[in-house]
Parts: sequence; structure tokens; C-alpha cells
Amino acid sequence: MVWNNNTGKRTLREEWGLVWRGVKILNEILPHFWMYQVLCTIAETFSPYFGLYMSAQMVNELAGDCDYRRLLQLAGITVFGGFMVSVMIKILQSKRELCENMSWNKHEAFLMDVQNEFQYEHLEDPDVRLRRSEIFAGMNATGTGLFQVMAHITSLLREIMGIVFSVSLTVSMFTMASQREYSGVLGFINSPASAVVILALIMINALCSIKISAVCSLGQQKAIGKLAKDNTRYNVISQLWGADMVVFNLNRIVMEEFRKYQLRPEWIAELENVTIKYNFCTILLNAALNLCVFLFIAAKAFIGVFGIGNFILYQGTTKRFIEAVAGIAADIGILRQNNRYLVSLYEYLDLPNDMYKGTLAVEKRDDIDYEIEFRDVSFRYPRTDAWALRHVSMKFRIGDKLAIVGENGSGKTTFIKLLCRLYDPTEGKILLNGIDITRYRYDEYMALFSVVFQDYMLLDFPLGENVAISDTYDEKRVRDCLIRAGLGDKLESLDNDPKVKEKDALKRAIGRKYDSEGIDFSGGEKQKIALARALYKDAPFVVLDEPTAALDPMAEAAVYENFNVLVENKTSVFISHRLSSCRFCDSIAVFDHGQLIQRGEHDVLVADAGGKYSKLWHAQAQYYEK
Repeated sequence: MVWNNNTGKRTLREEWGLVWRGVKILNEILPHFWMYQVLCTIAETFSPYFGLYMSAQMVNELAGDCDYRRLLQLAGITVFGGFMVSVMIKILQSKRELCENMSWNKHEAFLMDVQNEFQYEHLEDPDVRLRRSEIFAGMNATGTGLFQVMAHITSLLREIMGIVFSVSLTVSMFTMASQREYSGVLGFINSPASAVVILALIMINALCSIKISAVCSLGQQKAIGKLAKDNTRYNVISQLWGADMVVFNLNRIVMEEFRKYQLRPEWIAELENVTIKYNFCTILLNAALNLCVFLFIAAKAFIGVFGIGNFILYQGTTKRFIEAVAGIAADIGILRQNNRYLVSLYEYLDLPNDMYKGTLAVEKRDDIDYEIEFRDVSFRYPRTDAWALRHVSMKFRIGDKLAIVGENGSGKTTFIKLLCRLYDPTEGKILLNGIDITRYRYDEYMALFSVVFQDYMLLDFPLGENVAISDTYDEKRVRDCLIRAGLGDKLESLDNDPKVKEKDALKRAIGRKYDSEGIDFSGGEKQKIALARALYKDAPFVVLDEPTAALDPMAEAAVYENFNVLVENKTSVFISHRLSSCRFCDSIAVFDHGQLIQRGEHDVLVADAGGKYSKLWHAQAQYYEK
């Protein structure tokens, strides 16, 4: 996977397009969030302006005729109106906060849903995994990505509403003038030219604020970006749990990494220097503009253009206007810098899935009579020129018990990945009942296989859910699969345990990481649970990749002795390094350096003294007794 790391300048339309896509994704993740956000922002912004306006009217009344009825009327409107606005704000805030509280989990669920649709090769691509780690590191350490969009679009909306309310309440200040004639400075203040000058100063301040904010954000992101990149290493090792943390004192390493990458004084100092420097510039500019505007308003009030109440109103609204303009500048700068992270996120979300899914339905056969054929299949993994498989041709039919053996790196697991269509062949074809498997519907073809991979995963969920991969299941069938997989004695002991009896064994969690009442299983028992899960799916093909690797010799022998009963009349493909297991299979395929070099029954292959299988068998024979 080649990532686009182009950091060249983008047009304003392109910049906004990146942000707008983030807004749409957030709307998909958090339905109704933006509706509540807009309404809540309007109400929150309106509230102080409403209070400011009503206070100005009351001051004008007190400074003028001071009609107590008019004062009571204004006071009633202020109190009742403020109360209604406050109630509305509380209701909308509760709705908005409910969405915000779910934002992290829903954002992660969104990324997981996207990942579930990835082509399998992306899941094995270290560059893709690193990109995902960087995305989460940025989110955790700096809140970059969609959370910055959420925060600063909200802030931008608030500042825009502030400008709207400020302008609507302040515009009269620029249009009003005294009827008296003045000369000099007061004459200039009373003329339309002064309003033009003030507006020009506000615009210049806004442009300067935008520029300062952009430079500041760039400096901040450079400092933060170093942490986000380095933090990936910390995120990896911080996921370690278990006895290794104690035995190897990995806690010490985790803390060393934490201090190195998250508590670096030079990083914090760099960030603080950038922030303080540019914040000082912004504060200085805003203070200078506030002084000019204050003098302008005071001079207008001095020559009698408006009363003291309006002086308070205009002073408050213009100050808020200037703050809102500076806030917009800061939000725009941060959003533009955040677009670098959005580009990275969108590249991750847009990873192509060009695996052809097919349209043919897989024939549902009562006799489950399926034939698989590898026809001159060759394969090499993405980003490598080395062939993992080369010119492999073989067939196996329903009911066959096929063992696949070979040294590490011989192509055994790759063969399984192609069989289960996690990858498609680079050359050649794989056929199901004479039809290229790429022509079948992907989900229907995948439904034909139950697989126990060597690196299987069990969840910290109840035992029954792990077997059925569902929170609803047939308990009798789950128990039957566990018994067939060799956990009958374990189930019986759990059923007779008074503590477990209070809560059905199938409903107890695997392990105690998240449940103090969970059940501890050994490595071999967990492998049997994974095997029971494959049996529960009841697919025509059962694929076992080192299914007894964690079992002791006695348990391994028991599994093999019951192997035919275990898989019944299903087709089974069995990978193992322990060649003693191959004697239970109908046919053995021997792989070496990606090629199928031998195939036959155990006795025949052992008798071929010059063959690879015979050499492997005799190398291991000393460790087994008949």
C-alpha cells in the first residue's frame, strides 16, 4: 500500500471539502448531533446578547424618564425570557451531551465496521496497521481527526452566531449621528468616515488573526506530530497484559516508553513556546482594536449620539464581535492543520477492496458433495516478489481427510488462506465443483468453511457465546460440540461446582480479566473451545491449522483417536508439524518451498526412503512411541 503523503498547498475549496466530509461522517456516526448542536449553539449564543440588550434598555429607561411600569415590563421580559432560554438550553445540552458521550465508542465502532469490509490483505499489511495505530495515537494524544472537526465546527458555528447577533445589535451605532456640528476629532467621529475606519481596522485584525492562527497551529501540530508518531510505539507495548508483565518486568519498559514519548520536557516546552508566542500576538492585536473601538463608542456617547445604556450595549457587542472574529480565525487555522490528519484518515477509510465477490449462489446439497480443485495455482503475497506457492495442482472430495505437512515456510498456511479465499491466486484457478470460486458469492463460499487457525482468538465473553459466536444459541448443541472437542470432563466438573451452578457454566466468561466470576481455562482447553466453535458452525469443510499445538500428548492422542467421529462425514484439511497425526488421515500432501512435492497415504510415503515425508517422519519418530 502506497500512502499519499503529499503536503502541498490545497485550494480553499479542497480544504473545505475535507472538513465537510468529516461533518458528514460525524452525522452518520452520531445521528441528530448536528441538529442539537445548531439549536443549542443558537440558544447559548443568544442568551448573553439577550441579557445585554435588555440591560441596556433598562439603563436607558433609568437614565431617561424612568417610567416604573416600563421598568417592570422590561424586568419581566428579562427574567421570564431568560428563564425560558435557560430551560431550552438545558434540554438541548442534555441531548447534545448524550451524543457527545457516545462519540468515542461510536467513532471506534465506525472504524471497526470499515475494517470489517477491508480486503484481507490490508489486515496483514504492516503499513495499514501502522496507519491505524497512528490514527488512534493522534486521537488519543491530541484529539486530531474527526474529533477536531466536531470541536471546531461547533466553535466556528458559535462564533458565527456571535457575529450575527453582534452585527444585528451594533449596526445602528454606525448609522447614527449627532445633529449638532462638530469639528476636529469629534467631527470625524460624527462622520460616516469614522465607521469605515473602524470596520477596516476590524477586517485587518481578522486577517492578521487568521494568519497568526495558521502559523501557530502549524507550529503546534509539528510539536504534537512528533509525539503522535513516537506514541505509536508506546501504544503497542501498553497493550501487554498477563504474567509476562511481572516475570519480565515489562511494567518498567512501559513506563520508560511512557516517559520517553509522552512526558518529554523538550516536546512540552516547544508546544508551550509556540502557544505563548502566538497567543501573545493575538491578545496584543485584540487589545489594540478594543481600545480603538472603546474610544470610538465613548466619543459617540459623549457627543450625544446615544445614551449610556446603548454605550454599554455597543461596548459589549463589539467586544464579543472582535472575540468572535479572532475565534473564527483560530478555528479555521486549526481545521486547516487538522486536514493533514483527515487526509490520513480518509486514505485509511478508502482502502480499496478489489476482490471480486461473484454472483453465483453456492449449490445447497443435502449430500454436501463438493469437490475442490487447485489447478496450477501460484501465489505471491503483495509487496513481495517471492513465490509462496508455485504450480500447485490437487483435488479433494467430500469426506476426505487431508493432512498438509512441511517445514516452516513451505506454504501450508498460504494454501489454507487461498482455499478459504482470504486471497485469490496470482496464477491458476481454484474450482468448486468445476466452477472458479471467484464466481461464487463471497459470503456463501465462506460459509462452507469452519476454520481453527493456529492464532485463533477467544473473546472474554461467556463460554457459550464463544462457541456459537452469538449471544443467542442452542445450549444443547453448544454442550455437544464442547464434549466432542474433548471438554466433556471439564463441563462435568463445572456443572458440579457449587459456585458455577449458581450461574450456568456456558454463561460464565472465559478468564477473569473483566469478570471476577469467570472461568480459567488452560491453553489446551482454550484450543478445544476453538475446535468446538468450528464444529458448531457445522460447515461442509473443516480446516484445522495446528489444532493440537497446545495439547499435551495424552490429550492430543485422544483428539486423533476420535478424529473421524469429530468431523463425521465432513471434508477436513489438517495442518500439523507433528507427523504422528497424519496416520489418521486418508491422504497426506507434502509441501516444500511452496511446491506440492508428494501426496499419498502415510505408509506409502514413509516407505519412500528418499522422499521428504520419510525424512521428516524419521526425524520425529524418536519422540513418539507406537
